[in-house]
Amino acid sequence: MSEPAPVRLDLNSPVFQRQLFALPKDSQSAVLNALRKLAGMSWLQVYADAGLRWEAILSRVGPRGGRLYSLRIGRGFRAVAYRDGEWLRLLTLHPDHDTAYR
Repeated sequence: MSEPAPVRLDLNSPVFQRQLFALPKDSQSAVLNALRKLAGMSWLQVYADAGLRWEAILSRVGPRGGRLYSLRIGRGFRAVAYRDGEWLRLLTLHPDHDTAYR
């Protein structure tokens, strides 16, 4: 039986990029380490990983009416993203938990 395909990351959101590039170097490094970890995981692993704290955002709607999710991505950061097939499309970075849900 073959291994499940790893999650594919889409980091092309201009807002996500602007927020990432504005972080101090140590915070950028923490976010990049989390992205490296995600890139090696399957979707089942993402859902099961307690450290990522993958949570549905019920107060907002994503592109094409889809579900948005919040996940821990580095020390003190959460990302807002959505699943698009095998892709994890990252939209924004948030330094605190609450702003990810607004």
